[in-house]
Amino acid sequence: MVGYLRAQATEFLRALRRHRESGTGSGTGTGAAARTEAPGANGAYAGPDRAAPPPDDVDAARALRRAARRISATLHTFQPLLDADWAEEMRPELAWLSGTLAMEHAYASRLERLLQALHRLSGSTAFPAPRPVGRATVTATVPSAASPVPATGHSASANRGNLTVGAAKAGALLDRQLTLARTRAHSAALQCLGSSRFHAVADKVALLASEVPLSPAGRRSASASPHPAAHSAPHTASDAGPVDLRPLATAAQERLTDAVAALPLVTAGSPYNAEALIHGLSPDPAPHPQDAPWHQVRLLLRLHRYALEALSGAAAGADGATEDTMDVRLLAAGEALNRHRDAAEAAAAAAQAARTPRIAPATAYALGVLHADQRHEVEAARYAFQHSWRKEPIRLP
Repeated sequence: MVGYLRAQATEFLRALRRHRESGTGSGTGTGAAARTEAPGANGAYAGPDRAAPPPDDVDAARALRRAARRISATLHTFQPLLDADWAEEMRPELAWLSGTLAMEHAYASRLERLLQALHRLSGSTAFPAPRPVGRATVTATVPSAASPVPATGHSASANRGNLTVGAAKAGALLDRQLTLARTRAHSAALQCLGSSRFHAVADKVALLASEVPLSPAGRRSASASPHPAAHSAPHTASDAGPVDLRPLATAAQERLTDAVAALPLVTAGSPYNAEALIHGLSPDPAPHPQDAPWHQVRLLLRLHRYALEALSGAAAGADGATEDTMDVRLLAAGEALNRHRDAAEAAAAAAQAARTPRIAPATAYALGVLHADQRHEVEAARYAFQHSWRKEPIRLP
């Protein structure tokens, strides 16, 4: 555990140095997010300038968030072995940092997801196909003039025509709202990285790279451990053996298992969840009540994965360094829950845009279809999670 925390702290400091050397902003996006475009004279949506941020800047910000999440998760799972006051002080600060740095990229990805869904649903060429943000990839087929979407019948063609009428204005409305949110998140990230609060966190992480504050039980474990990365504290109980980390990691797994058992998996297996659609289109802007337990499972799954990384001694959490010993089932389940979160947040953004006062009926119709599409994506992600979770565990060779 000590070696894992030191490795993550080193990765945090390395990413921070890379970010400072890039000198291009917050590392979560570009200033192009501040530019918006209104519909053109013919109603077509031209779209904003979505120049890709510098790769080094994006990678450095992602590495910062990744290291902060892993340090925070390790402090949570193995808290009995760490200084209690120090761990309780560090965890919320790391959560604040990773959450603030992630917001701009989240808004940008949400906008790209919604614009691409509008392309797929309407078959309109009124606005260009969205580009992927950062390392996100576009997986759905985007209709174009060269490959028009065939009509399946008169009713389907009429509905597609009605959707096309409102799709351009719906895309422009979503762009204005989400680009404004992205710009604010960009400013918040800049303020975060220049604040005294962040520098205090960075100083503590720098100390963590050289010395991990341990509890008495942790110090006894470190003093008895022959591992060279163990904490070099005085031998307060030299006759005591090292503390076994597996019970703490097993406790994290049990919390995940209990949360999965409480999920409405029967609902996830049904082809149509009408209750989800009804709530999303209601005037109530509160988060969807069905989503909360799934989001909680996603967080618990992440804690479980990071605990396994600490047990396996995966160094620095770099890409490729942790997945070699990871259960394939956990990776598939994690991907499904990530898709679930993205689709749920995109559906909420479409519903929020549909509540905009005095929008045209065609625009409201397009946003309603878009919301239903994303809620179906939510249900598909839940089904994929259920399918992957019930498989027998298989480990990568």
